[in-house]
Amino acid sequence: MRPVRLTALAVVAGLALGACARTQSPVLYPNAKLQEMGKEQADQDIEACRKLADDWVQSTAGKDIAKGAAVGGAGGAAVGAVAGAVSGRGAGTGAAVGAATGATAGAVHGAAKQTEPSPVYKQYVNRCLKERGYEVLGWQ
Repeated sequence: MRPVRLTALAVVAGLALGACARTQSPVLYPNAKLQEMGKEQADQDIEACRKLADDWVQSTAGKDIAKGAAVGGAGGAAVGAVAGAVSGRGAGTGAAVGAATGATAGAVHGAAKQTEPSPVYKQYVNRCLKERGYEVLGWQ
């Protein structure tokens, strides 16, 4: 039972990380609009556009984490079963440990994948900023 609890904890932690992660942000070209508005106002406009994108663009964070956990769990179970059988500890025990380890690793990978906004999210924010007069060079 213990590996299952650890896996559940890792999935919950991954969801929290995935939901909060905002490592990339749009980089604006210093056109007349940006020079007129200034950095502080531009940052407020970026945040407003991000808020709109949050409201309209569906996040894939939960799906990516669950998919990573499922794929990792299946792969870990297979490897664990073989390792358990070879080591003499039993295929069932090895499969359980491997599944828990693989699911945890998969969930973490799925959460890490969410540190970058989706292409649709970026497009939404870019268009919103363009409609406000800014020019987005890219994201970093």
